[in-house]
Amino acid sequence: MKRIRKFVHAAVFAAAAIPFFSGCALGDALLSIGDVFIEDTGIDDVVNVVQSVAKLAEDISAEDAYYIGRSVAANILTNYDVYSDRALEKYLNKICQTLVINSSDPSPYNGYHVKVLDAINEVNAYSTPGGHILITTGLIDCADTEDALAAVIAHEIGHIQLKHSLGSIKASRFKDTLNAVDQMFSDDEMDDVSDDIISSMMGSGFSQGQEYDADEKAIELMKNAGYQPSAMIDMLEQMKAHERNSSNKGFFKTHPSPSSRISNIKSFVRNAEKNLENTMEYREDRYDRVMY
Repeated sequence: MKRIRKFVHAAVFAAAAIPFFSGCALGDALLSIGDVFIEDTGIDDVVNVVQSVAKLAEDISAEDAYYIGRSVAANILTNYDVYSDRALEKYLNKICQTLVINSSDPSPYNGYHVKVLDAINEVNAYSTPGGHILITTGLIDCADTEDALAAVIAHEIGHIQLKHSLGSIKASRFKDTLNAVDQMFSDDEMDDVSDDIISSMMGSGFSQGQEYDADEKAIELMKNAGYQPSAMIDMLEQMKAHERNSSNKGFFKTHPSPSSRISNIKSFVRNAEKNLENTMEYREDRYDRVMY
């Protein structure tokens, strides 16, 4: 058993925000607002708001990302016990380092760190800015090979390197700016628009597109590290078996279904495995020594 966001067009605001929110629903929502009429509160107020929105495009430093992520991880850990198995944790961190060493961001401010959460009945994982990865024992239990474990970790690294969590943090900051904009309009219609934008930005979990992007990034990471990309499909197939009893928890609450993820990545896996030697058998012994 295993161990384990006079006349002003809305595009003014969009122009300030789109460079950062490129590709997300917020950008489309801002562009679709249309013409907006501002009461005679003064153009200086408008300029101040636009400048506030423009500040959203400022990059968060690697150091700030690390400390933000550490705080988020600490918050998550208030809801879980840490699974005390140093051998397993060391093993997962070695897999993580193998995946990131040849990646686009091999060494964020304080490196990548994997922790195991003691939650055998929950299939879930979290990634925070700056390199923090938390995985439940329930998700680890779905993995039958080291390559499947690598798929889980690579997916979370994908979220980190694609800066999905930082996007959520900046979206949260945008909510305050949007409220300031909202107070300058008399139409109730603008209130509704604001609610719609905030709702689309602040939903639970990453967007479906971001989840697919993280899967695709994971396949790239796995291939570059010598892991078999098809292990991502194997892992998702194992997760399907847990989906029926999930009660909409964990991955099954915040992620697209395993079936839809498999459909999305099949062609990516096929292309990644062209001329790639399958070396999974060489990792069987060390997987067994740690996991059983």
